[in-house]
Amino acid sequence: MLLVQPTIELKMQYNDFYQEWKKSEEEMIPFVIRKEPADFQSMLNYLSDCEKGIEPSEIWIPESSTYWLVDHHELIGVVNIRHRLTEPLLNAGGHIGYGIRPSKRKNGYATQILSLALEKAKDMNLEKVLLVCNSANIASNKVIVNNGGISDEDFIDEKNNTLKRYWIRLLT
Repeated sequence: MLLVQPTIELKMQYNDFYQEWKKSEEEMIPFVIRKEPADFQSMLNYLSDCEKGIEPSEIWIPESSTYWLVDHHELIGVVNIRHRLTEPLLNAGGHIGYGIRPSKRKNGYATQILSLALEKAKDMNLEKVLLVCNSANIASNKVIVNNGGISDEDFIDEKNNTLKRYWIRLLT
C-alpha cells in the first residue's frame, strides 16, 4: 500500500473510485475528488496547478498536493495536503483532507492514508498540521486521535455543525 501522485496510468482505477463515490451520493471529501474526471488530462493538470500554487477556482485553498492511496493496483482513497492555512482552512478545513471509497471503509485504510500523509507533510517541512472533521464523524475523530491528534477549540460552521479541530506535531 502506498501513496502515489495522480497519473494517467491510473485512469481506469480512478474512474472506478469516482463512480463508486458518485453512486453513494455522499459528500465527496477531499474537495479535489469533486473535479469531474471526464477529461482526465484536464483533471490531472488541475491537480498539478494546485501543487504549483496556480490559484484554483476554490479561492480559499492555497497550494496543495494530492496523492492517491493504492493497494494491489486498486485506488482506495485520496488525500489532499494544503501547504499552508488560510483563515477558512484554520477554522474548517485544516492542512489535510482525506477520503476512502465507500466499499473499503472500516478496514484501517483511513488510519493508513493519514499516517502516510503525515510523512508527506513532514517532507514538506510542516512543523505541525491541523485536521478538522465533523463532530458526528466518530470514525474520523478516532483516526485523527490514533495518528497523534491533540484536540483544540471546536469551530461552529455556517450550517451550525460542530467541527472538531486537532493538531498533530510533526517536527520537534
